[in-house]
Amino acid sequence: MPGVRLFASTAMILLLSAAAGGALAQPKSEADIDAAAPAPGAANVAAPAAPTAPTEGEPGQTSAKQTGSADETVAPAAAAKPEESIDQPAAAAATPAVATPASTPNPDESIEGPAAPAVTEVPARKQEPAASAGEDAVPTTSVVAPPAAAPSESATTSAPDAVVKADAAIAEQLRDLANGRFDRIIGSKKERTTIDAFYSARNYAPLWITDGKANARGKAAIAYLGQVDADGLDPADYPAPGFASLTDPAALAEAEIRLTTSVLAYAHHAQLGRVHWSRVSGDIFYDQKAPDAAEVLANMAEAKDVGEALAAYEPQFPAYVALKDKLAEIRAGKADAGKAPIPNGPVLKAGMQDERVPQMRERLGVLGDSDTTYDKPLAEAVKRFQQEHELKATGVLTSATIEALNGRRPDRPTDIIIANMERWRWVPRDLGKTHVIVNLPDFTLRVMQQGKQVWTTKIVDGKPTMPTPIMSAEMKFITVNPTWNVPPSIVAKEYMPALQQDPTVLERMGLTVSTNPDGTVHIAQPPGEKNALGRLRFNFPNKFLVYQHDTPEKHLFAYDKRAFSHGCMRVQDPVKYAEVLLSIVRPHDGYTQDRIQKMFGSSELDIPFPAFIPVHLTYQTAFVDNEGKLEFRDDIYGRDKALLAILKGDERKVADIPIERKENTVRRELLAMPDQSWGGRNLFGGGPSDGQGFFARLFGSPVPPPAPPVVRHRTAAQHKTAQRRTELR
Repeated sequence: MPGVRLFASTAMILLLSAAAGGALAQPKSEADIDAAAPAPGAANVAAPAAPTAPTEGEPGQTSAKQTGSADETVAPAAAAKPEESIDQPAAAAATPAVATPASTPNPDESIEGPAAPAVTEVPARKQEPAASAGEDAVPTTSVVAPPAAAPSESATTSAPDAVVKADAAIAEQLRDLANGRFDRIIGSKKERTTIDAFYSARNYAPLWITDGKANARGKAAIAYLGQVDADGLDPADYPAPGFASLTDPAALAEAEIRLTTSVLAYAHHAQLGRVHWSRVSGDIFYDQKAPDAAEVLANMAEAKDVGEALAAYEPQFPAYVALKDKLAEIRAGKADAGKAPIPNGPVLKAGMQDERVPQMRERLGVLGDSDTTYDKPLAEAVKRFQQEHELKATGVLTSATIEALNGRRPDRPTDIIIANMERWRWVPRDLGKTHVIVNLPDFTLRVMQQGKQVWTTKIVDGKPTMPTPIMSAEMKFITVNPTWNVPPSIVAKEYMPALQQDPTVLERMGLTVSTNPDGTVHIAQPPGEKNALGRLRFNFPNKFLVYQHDTPEKHLFAYDKRAFSHGCMRVQDPVKYAEVLLSIVRPHDGYTQDRIQKMFGSSELDIPFPAFIPVHLTYQTAFVDNEGKLEFRDDIYGRDKALLAILKGDERKVADIPIERKENTVRRELLAMPDQSWGGRNLFGGGPSDGQGFFARLFGSPVPPPAPPVVRHRTAAQHKTAQRRTELR
């Protein structure tokens, strides 16, 4: 049977050949896979215990080991911590490397790990859906077997890894830059020290770069800085390097640092302002601290969403967000222009009918029985408006009056909005759950609680030559029946000359004159109905010595523009204001309007606040009202003009650096002066129709040098009380 044996031998050879060929197609053993896999960096893995390690996949993937069931997955080694895998530097003797565990689907993490070989696809066990990570994300169903034991040190240091080598070269350049060459990139010594400390803690591993390219974190930062014009800032102030065109490690390291400095500059400007408030005026003060550079960088390194982390440095106030939305609408040609203008038409006199009357009533806040009758109350309101705007006060509605009523929208409304957004950056981020907010150009005061307005009133604030300051402080108490103590500089400059000519003049005006223990003259106005401070003073101690108070001159609240004071704020309805505030801070003490009025008398009383209330004096020439309409107000103190001049001029280069201003004690004391009328006239001038002050009219000018006045010595108790009042102010 030779043929049969030959046939059988041939079949056996074919079977053996097929078996051998089939073996070549089978999966590699774990030892073979171990030999082919790149080892993770030494900084991310515990001390090696065995030389074998299965395939390692892209960062962000789930490690798994096939053990007969495709559904079985094995958790990654405990030594791989998320914090270490993204942002911790490698050990000093090792090449910096980054590895990410499966539990973090961050796009930054999915792009920063070392390059990996092909991944075995297996069905994943049920797991949480991954967060969106853009084009750099790795599918969550891709899994790779984890290491059975830590790799040997030789495998860790000798395995080829292009990503690690690329980032190691950049790290070396960053280390080199830190050795004195940061100076040409980073201007501030403090910032150089902070940046060096940050990168040194990372062993100079780059933050924005992986494998010689911008990583997801870097791309997000660049994208955000490129659109900060939405917040009224200029993207050119935060230049972003073009990583795509760079290959040289030295150039990439420099680009890394330039992006870091741009991010830090943005965080500073977003939180404190592109222009420091001290450059605009000496009548502005905020005690805000710049964001710590180390904290900013740590925030960027840890952020899940870099864009959101950067946006958080901008104000989040509803008023700011509303202006930001209006800025976008104007740029898109969709924004409203504020209140609808009153149309031109025939001249109107009292008793005439016109379709514009309802709009006139709404604009001037006048009620009426007839919707279209130009009646006497409306004509009187028009007359008052004409007086205020230096028009012929006839009460007749003319085209000039309509033009004044409509106001004039700024030629460049976007500039005015940007100026107001900038000023919001100066304000403390925490306004307070309960707070008082004053809008000086709008002459209004509002009490806010839990984000809602609970009360509002009209105010009179500083005239243009003596503006009410912009600032934040805390209201600590209310004074009932306040005494007005004349500031020492005003005593010397204004009152002493009057006393020199007539020693009885101040007494005839209701002022008391006494001598302080140090021999100086003290002048005060005792409590009473005619006191310049009225019956109530609202105290929030501040460097400008200003406060809010009652006033006997109620007629001034009839004016639309009420810039008549020396700097303090007069409140239209102070008794109600006191009731509102006390109902918040002392809700169980029963301070009603009736009880407060019964406290009026000749004795000064203080009602302390158990919890202080923040008071914010703001300057909003552009704001969005409760109906969502964009409103503009006159730049009564020139704050818009000064701020925009800095933003558009040469000073812009250093605009974020504060400047020192010489303290002017006399000016501050002048700001604290109340405005009292004697014989219908203001003591120092400044009323709506006043041309000169009381003393100028009474004695003429010039005034001769002062002579020693006739004074009364006050008791020690009286002096102590007056001294306490001065300190509290």
